[in-house]
Amino acid sequence: MENLSFADVLAARARIAGRVHHTPVLTSRFFDAAAGASLHFKCENLQRIGAFKIRGATNAIAALDAAARARGVITHSSGNHGQAVALAARELGVAATVVMPRDSAAVKVAAVRGYGARVELCEPGTANREAAVAALAAASGATLVHPYDDLAVMAGQGTAALELVEAVPGLDAVLAPVGGGGLLAGTAIACHGVDGALRVLAAEPEAAADAAQSLAEGRIVAWPKTPTIADGLRTAALGTRNFAVIQRHVAAILVVSEAEIAAAMRTFWERMKLVIEPSSAVAIAALTRYPDEFRGRKVGVIVSGGNVDLGALPF
Repeated sequence: MENLSFADVLAARARIAGRVHHTPVLTSRFFDAAAGASLHFKCENLQRIGAFKIRGATNAIAALDAAARARGVITHSSGNHGQAVALAARELGVAATVVMPRDSAAVKVAAVRGYGARVELCEPGTANREAAVAALAAASGATLVHPYDDLAVMAGQGTAALELVEAVPGLDAVLAPVGGGGLLAGTAIACHGVDGALRVLAAEPEAAADAAQSLAEGRIVAWPKTPTIADGLRTAALGTRNFAVIQRHVAAILVVSEAEIAAAMRTFWERMKLVIEPSSAVAIAALTRYPDEFRGRKVGVIVSGGNVDLGALPF
């Protein structure tokens, strides 16, 4: 199996330059006091499409040769990755197809179509998504841009952490949420490429803690689809390439409850005046649930996205 390298992250940064935002790093005296640490929030909620996913999608598509671009790209996603692939493909002049489960939120389907991608609906479930992608790719020759188990995607996601550690020298630790593992793997490679002693940590919902169990047992453990407010982190299992990186470079995966995620999201909205999605709030929640991991340290936090379903709000 091929390995992800720091050189891949550096190449991704050059490849996506000018196509994604260099997002700000913000601080908060309130959160510093709550965690007993010096916190630095890398605000990917202010990124294009509202999430870090545009980094990996742009890198993966931009890296394709002319023949592959002519055949188009395909992926499966019920949320941010589908929008990222759709937008990146449109801007690079590549046709894109996104397979989405029938129970996807209508606003997300509309967003993917709005960015110019063709949407193919399938029955819910990872196996159904993958089968639909395989059939469509076989017929069209389109290149799969996997949501997380893809070296180019991982390298692109790692550029957020690269920007963070370069903007804030002397960090002791970097914390990121984990779902399929693309962001975490890229973050770990970027951090250790700059400073091999930098401690890389992840946060995950207790209701979907397959990554924490996998790291503890030394093997990929698949979990059934379970409900969590942080639906962006709900994957059946880590990717094979991602897990290999996580095993080598991630110190711990910290789990948090649904109540802690909701409370962290609300507090971040109130104190930072920024909208973050529940998947981002998982990392915020870990800061106060695990004080011994952070107290007295200088910590970077990847705030992964800000796409929230506002349909339930009264306006």
